[in-house]
Amino acid sequence: MRTGLGFDVHQLVDNAPFTLGGIRIPHRKGAVGHSDADVLVHAICDALLGAANLGDIGVHFPDSDPALKGVDSKILLQKVVRLITQKGYRIVNVDTTVCLQQPKIRPYILQMQEMLAYVMSIPSDSVSIKATTTENLGFTGREEGVSAYAIVLIAGF
Repeated sequence: MRTGLGFDVHQLVDNAPFTLGGIRIPHRKGAVGHSDADVLVHAICDALLGAANLGDIGVHFPDSDPALKGVDSKILLQKVVRLITQKGYRIVNVDTTVCLQQPKIRPYILQMQEMLAYVMSIPSDSVSIKATTTENLGFTGREEGVSAYAIVLIAGF
């Protein structure tokens, strides 16, 4: 059994698409990045890679790679799952926290859990997604950015 911790942050800007947990969420702001800027998926990728001692998301999917421009982060997560499987591990569970002032994501959590579970080929009750605001403090509170934390448990098979 091994654990891994992941963290990601992206800037929010007006009139950009907002993808979180593999789904599009309607909002006046969206995250920007080299890929689709899905902080939740990126944090999970880093947690899985770390647990398997495979580096981080930037090692495997550098933002200098033009082929990854605008890529759907679910594709990256599928590749990470393949990497840890090839190393002899399976995912036991994923626990995450999204730090975001707006929009409120509670109505989308079940859909995100199901999507992420599908992508990782695990039961949806093995994926926990929580959300918190920062009580209007910092870049999150000012709605300048969004961040996510993920911790995972993997086991050898």
